[in-house]
Amino acid sequence: MCAAPRWVTAAMGGGRYMKQGETMRKVSVSEMERWSGKVIDVRNLDEFVGERIERAECVPLDRLLKAASAWDPSEPVLVMCKSGVRSEQAARQLAEAGFAEVAMLEGGLEACKRGGVNVIRQRAPMPIFRQVMVAAGLILLTSLLLAQIDARWLWLTGFVGFGLTVGGWTGFCPMAKLLAWMPWNRARPAVTEPTCCSGN
Repeated sequence: MCAAPRWVTAAMGGGRYMKQGETMRKVSVSEMERWSGKVIDVRNLDEFVGERIERAECVPLDRLLKAASAWDPSEPVLVMCKSGVRSEQAARQLAEAGFAEVAMLEGGLEACKRGGVNVIRQRAPMPIFRQVMVAAGLILLTSLLLAQIDARWLWLTGFVGFGLTVGGWTGFCPMAKLLAWMPWNRARPAVTEPTCCSGN
């Protein structure tokens, strides 16, 4: 029978951590300054691009466990989001995955702003999933107009519909990946490969 993950207090000093079976504990913004492990922001990429703290790495909540499989489970992990809801979910997921030292940032990014932490702000482009919808809509409209001249253009409508169906079914969208390489999107911080829903 596998042993349940054991939770211990990290060596940061002064921080409070969730132990298995206990209510979630939080680390304050002032305590974060002494944090020596990973700082993971579990908001989506578009939120992260718009506002972020310098030392945080963007790993959206729905990709967390996949990314965490490559991490050292003994390394302390501090998770954060906008206000604390998603980071609590993330901390519990990491707990179940066997990570020994996990905490959530109390108040999230909003607390960082109030606490005087340097927040990097950048005008974010339209979310990828919305770009996909706009591009697909324009292609469909164009193909329908061209079909008034030559019905063979209707194949383009079927092609787009097939691509969107595959993207929704598998989570892999070639159009989203192509759009991610466009110049207006290249300034985004690096995270995992985009999907049709990478903006969520």
